Amino acid sequence: MKLDHVTIVTHDLERARRFFVDVVELREGVRPPFGVDGHWLYDDSQKAVHLVAASGRASPARSVPRIDHFAFRMNGENAWHALRARVEASGLRCGIARVPASDDVQLFVEAAPGLTVEFLLHSPDEGSTETPR
Repeated sequence: MKLDHVTIVTHDLERARRFFVDVVELREGVRPPFGVDGHWLYDDSQKAVHLVAASGRASPARSVPRIDHFAFRMNGENAWHALRARVEASGLRCGIARVPASDDVQLFVEAAPGLTVEFLLHSPDEGSTETPR
């Protein structure tokens, strides 16, 4: 089993799209003609993130966005450093932590209000625990 995609419902569709395209470097791809605005974003040929425009007001049962966070595992330190540079250049709020009892480093980025994305790198030497900026 593997992750197919994550769907994010948001009131700020464009800001979320810019984050995933400009910072994460997913590419916008084919999306069926649903009756609500949105974007399908791809990692190579694999669909990864579905963004959907929130309609109406949120309710306690269906808050917006409707996920806490999801994680991308980075493919090596070069990709990790390039991502960190893009995040820093974007001015987005972020923080770094280590996964307890492992060599994984976590970068948490606030992509849009209420939407946090985690990036993971297996590296015994990378980074230290930092507070969000």
